[in-house]
Amino acid sequence: MKRNWLILRGLALLLVLLIGFSLVGGCAKPAPPQDQSKGAEKPVETVKVGVIDCYTGAATTYTYDALDGFKLALEEIKEEGTLGFNIEFVTRDDEFSPDKSLNWAKELVMREEVDLLAGIINSAAALGVSQYAKEEKVPFLVWGSMSDKITGEAGHRYVFSMLPNTAIIGRSGAIQMSSMPYTKYFLAGSDYEYGHSVVNNFWENFTEMKPDATKVGELWWPVREPDFTPHISTIRAAKPEVVIVGTGGADMVPFLKAVNSTGLNKEVKIWVHTATDLSTLKPLGAEAPEGIFGTNPYHHYFPDTPENKTFVEAFKKAYGRAPAAFALNGYIAGHSIAGALRKLDTFDKEKFIDALEGLTIDSPVGPVTIREYDHQIISPMFFGTTVKSDEPFLVAGDIVTLSGKDVIPPVEKIQAKRK
Repeated sequence: MKRNWLILRGLALLLVLLIGFSLVGGCAKPAPPQDQSKGAEKPVETVKVGVIDCYTGAATTYTYDALDGFKLALEEIKEEGTLGFNIEFVTRDDEFSPDKSLNWAKELVMREEVDLLAGIINSAAALGVSQYAKEEKVPFLVWGSMSDKITGEAGHRYVFSMLPNTAIIGRSGAIQMSSMPYTKYFLAGSDYEYGHSVVNNFWENFTEMKPDATKVGELWWPVREPDFTPHISTIRAAKPEVVIVGTGGADMVPFLKAVNSTGLNKEVKIWVHTATDLSTLKPLGAEAPEGIFGTNPYHHYFPDTPENKTFVEAFKKAYGRAPAAFALNGYIAGHSIAGALRKLDTFDKEKFIDALEGLTIDSPVGPVTIREYDHQIISPMFFGTTVKSDEPFLVAGDIVTLSGKDVIPPVEKIQAKRK
């Protein structure tokens, strides 16, 4: 009996102790809830770029350089690791067709849901996609077409030109050649938007600077002309002192090859924009004509600066070749996209455009600026003459640098065109 009483007493004491601990625990201040957001990183947004260009045929000597320059810029941005955005891209081949360019633009915007459009060497194609970009309110960075209409009379909020356009090209050629003693000129080129635009801009500027200049003839050949011999015969018959040529893309290399084989360059002076570019001269090799005047926005050997040397070394390491002018265009486009994104906390097309307007970035040719009013890049132009070198192709000699501010048309001219 006594044993049972001791057991009951022990159980009662244990119960009292348990109740006491419970009361103490209930009065204790509860632990603060854990802040789940503390230390959590903001998700990295991805900005998707839809690149449209000609990746088959003769124009690829330029278009792949632009794409590789763009890719190099993205790699550099990724390695820096400070952007706060991922930049991805997809490509589409328009085969130098304006219709295919427009169809790809629609597919990229509606199905791929890209945030930006870029590329396009064909001027008619670029103008068509530019209009679509305006309608859909999608930023479009042109790094191939040089038509001055893109940021001129057909310019708008959603399009940007990442390379010197035909107004700049024509003015650059006119400035340098106006000091030469020649007066008789023949105008010629490929019968499409770019060809007419570069020649018309040259002649408009040139005749203002040199009113005594006369035009002794003019002709236009179809794009992808298979035989330039009859056209060269027509030029010869007019007996000009200088031939001003507006050609590029698919016709540039075949035309200069014909100039060399017919010896036209030994009879008259010839000016062709990008005639001194690596993408033109390297494919020509020993068939390139000497003594051709050319303007170009970039050379891998000029300017001889640390910035340009660094770019050339990086490009060679990545792709096993030296960069040409279009590589600079794509490279500037990539770093400009990043420059605008650095001003944003989250991606928004309208805020991106605001950030891109007036943006200045460093480049292999020095600081370049996207002019706020018309979204035209302001960068230098280099005038030179094709000469022999230690390379297995010609290079530009006697290079003269023309400041970007000196060769870009004033805003007032752009405003007048848009009225």
